[in-house]
Amino acid sequence: MLDEIIDEALKQAGESSTARNIQSVSGGSINESYYVEMDQNQYFVKYHATAPAHFFEAEAKGLENIRSTDSIDTPEVLAYQDKPGQSFLVMEWMSGESTQETQSLLGERIAKMHLSHAEYHGLDQQTFIGDLPQPNQLCREWVDYYRTFRLERQLELGRERHRIADKREEKLIHLIDNLEKYIPHDIAPSYLHGDLWSGNWLPGPKGTPYVIDPSFLYGDRHFDLAFTEMFGGFTQDFYNAYNEIYPISSDYEVLKPIYQLYYSLVHLNMFGESYGGLVDRILKRYA
Repeated sequence: MLDEIIDEALKQAGESSTARNIQSVSGGSINESYYVEMDQNQYFVKYHATAPAHFFEAEAKGLENIRSTDSIDTPEVLAYQDKPGQSFLVMEWMSGESTQETQSLLGERIAKMHLSHAEYHGLDQQTFIGDLPQPNQLCREWVDYYRTFRLERQLELGRERHRIADKREEKLIHLIDNLEKYIPHDIAPSYLHGDLWSGNWLPGPKGTPYVIDPSFLYGDRHFDLAFTEMFGGFTQDFYNAYNEIYPISSDYEVLKPIYQLYYSLVHLNMFGESYGGLVDRILKRYA
């Protein structure tokens, strides 16, 4: 069955022959990922047996939006399909090694992406964070979008999964109700990656940085930056280079835990109580 799906993926990508070599590769915990070698070309194929509707479409459009900024490179999407049991995405195979300049280039190019601005915050279509559906809407104010479509969404999910209750729930509701105390009203809606951790960028040829697996939206650029600091993988060269192109706001240290809270809630709702302490430590700062 998998061979048939990969053959169909390659056919849609423009190949007429069968694969010479297919190898399973690491590609996160959500999808099965494969390196596929043909006579002339190499591909990266992702397969998800139980993908939600529009799952790979959202990823492909997110990469297209990032590519449209002419700032940071993304692998070219060659084909995708969202069908029950037969969902896949095909991209060009990307490989390379980091150089001394890679982190600086990554910082510069993420800053240039953030210098691309939209008229509204949010997005006009659903995306995903991991495999959690992320409802969206376009909003005039970032604080309104972040409250309703990010924090309140995770609050609802946490209640459903019995991971947010009692004091944790009270503190989260208190922060949600008081976001205006911390989030300014004059934020420009930048193009954002939306899931910018170290596993979602890689070095390509000559160490050129590429980003992958976005959960794209328009919003406060510090939302992207806050996630880069949660799990490491970004050096001081990255932040220095970013700051040279687009100086980080003096409000960032106040905003950073509030934005990291969203990603902490996502991990709590996806993976369980091992992330509960992280959520509680952030909430304690603002309760």
